[in-house]
Amino acid sequence: MKKNIAAKLLLIVSIFIAPLSVNSQDDILFNTCIDNLKSPFIASGQPLKAFLTGDEVAEFHTTLFSGSIYRVIACSHQTENILFSVYDKDRNLLFSNEKYNIASFWDFKVEGSVECIIEARLNQEKSSSAIAMLMIGFKSIEDKE
Repeated sequence: MKKNIAAKLLLIVSIFIAPLSVNSQDDILFNTCIDNLKSPFIASGQPLKAFLTGDEVAEFHTTLFSGSIYRVIACSHQTENILFSVYDKDRNLLFSNEKYNIASFWDFKVEGSVECIIEARLNQEKSSSAIAMLMIGFKSIEDKE
């Protein structure tokens, strides 16, 4: 009888505590990511998140508009853990951080508005599972560095 009560109590406590630890991890990851998105860049919206395992690929779609400089940031709880590539809608590769020492962010300017696909996957040399968070920021071309 006491085992049943203890088991139920443990279950109830874990139901309320588990979301707090997930939110805490998300907050830490968000803060790590946002550190690369400082003024003059402005976050374009909510962070894009995916839990990745093995060779899974997360795909995010966005539209980038002319007249801005963009910063794409990829974060995880480990450095150099997220490989990301930016493609146009026809799947022409615009950027891959694998070609740049697995840089955690990339700044670029688009000549005209372009629909993009951003793919994120794990650096399998670092991790077999992780949360990938992507953030996109922008600034006006006229803004000073």
